[in-house]
Amino acid sequence: MVYTGYRRPAARRAAPSAPRLLLLNKPFDVLTQFSDDQGRATLKDYVDVPGVYAAGRLDRNSEGLLLLTNDGRLQARIADPRHKTAKTYWVQVEGEPDEAQVDALRKGVDLNDGLTRPAEVARIDDPDLWDRNPPIRFRRSIPTAWLEITIREGRNRQVRRMTAAVGLPTLRLVRTRIGPWSLEGLLPGQWREVPYPPLGAQ
Repeated sequence: MVYTGYRRPAARRAAPSAPRLLLLNKPFDVLTQFSDDQGRATLKDYVDVPGVYAAGRLDRNSEGLLLLTNDGRLQARIADPRHKTAKTYWVQVEGEPDEAQVDALRKGVDLNDGLTRPAEVARIDDPDLWDRNPPIRFRRSIPTAWLEITIREGRNRQVRRMTAAVGLPTLRLVRTRIGPWSLEGLLPGQWREVPYPPLGAQ
């Protein structure tokens, strides 16, 4: 083989996209993905921004704050329970919580996938949210109450399973905060872009 000294030019790399971070108020009955082969509502019906994906998940039957980003590191950080990112929910439950039930939620609930970490739990007044479509099903003979629950892990349907385990089935669940980011000022289906923070500043 004869060496000619010729070297093939290196392929040009595409310039990386600037990091972006969007806050979305995900409506009820919307999947936390951008496509669905069954024709159900997805994020694509509300966000027309290429290259962003959900950081973490929010159940189809839950509402509220969802972070969308094109930065895989932030996606992993939000989703990974090792980082203990705080997530706050307003939860309407069926029944009238007593102190023992609230205390059990605070200390940790034994679910089928293990004991949950301690949570911050408080009774709150009706937060006067937007109307849900469709509305929740009330049973006139059973009262309802609202709790504010903050957890630092992200198991599947965790808050719903926690309240059910202490005898308080969840009727409505709205995520209001993830770390430093808040739902404030966003109606269902609305989103806004916020300045992208350095990863270590969260």
